[in-house]
Amino acid sequence: MSGLHAMLMTAGLGTRMRPLTNDKPKPLVFVGGKPLLAYTLDKLREAGISDCVANVHYLPEQIEAYMASDARDLNVTISDERALLLETGGGLVKAQKHLKSDPFYCINSDSIWTDGAVDALTRLAKAWNADTMDCLMLVVPRERAHQHPGKGDFFLDDAMLPVRRGSADHAPYVYIGILLLSHAFLDNPPEGAFSTNILWDRALADGRMFALIHDGDWYDIGSPQAIAPTEEALLVRG
Repeated sequence: MSGLHAMLMTAGLGTRMRPLTNDKPKPLVFVGGKPLLAYTLDKLREAGISDCVANVHYLPEQIEAYMASDARDLNVTISDERALLLETGGGLVKAQKHLKSDPFYCINSDSIWTDGAVDALTRLAKAWNADTMDCLMLVVPRERAHQHPGKGDFFLDDAMLPVRRGSADHAPYVYIGILLLSHAFLDNPPEGAFSTNILWDRALADGRMFALIHDGDWYDIGSPQAIAPTEEALLVRG
């Protein structure tokens, strides 16, 4: 499957990364000598993805300038949320008209992942089944979710259908901010700002949301304290 587009979530306030985000958006915080966003753009290039949309709200001019200077080889469209931050779901709905492929990726731009023999984005595309899926999410076992403080997000049944952790003390898999979505996933959305969780719940109830287990590592850059151990781990990996 080629020619897929990608939505990059770059509009958030980055409150948990303060004070590093007092004067820059979280995707431009440096880890290992380059901005977080650079890791995501490199993954797009490795997977042969050339068209992407990035939403902006907090310090938007910095994201726009970075894309203009460091992503000139990619076709980048800016989805402007300056007037109102639309959260993950509302941001997707606003950007949908620019996402011409079906399915398309939705990727958080504030974490780092490493791949196995085949890159994760290509693996998602190969696993996609339009007849059964509206959402295919990438999850990782908790032991490979580095610097992640959570208790896990999902269980998986034999058909790779995710089940939320709910009241369980912990769950074995963590969602790592990478989705492959059909446009049908966004049908009849709420108005204004809303979380993608609303659409997840609908897809889960319809049996249209599946998971793929990531075969590499994932580094959650959720706080300034996560940067040093991530840099050390990446240095060891070479």
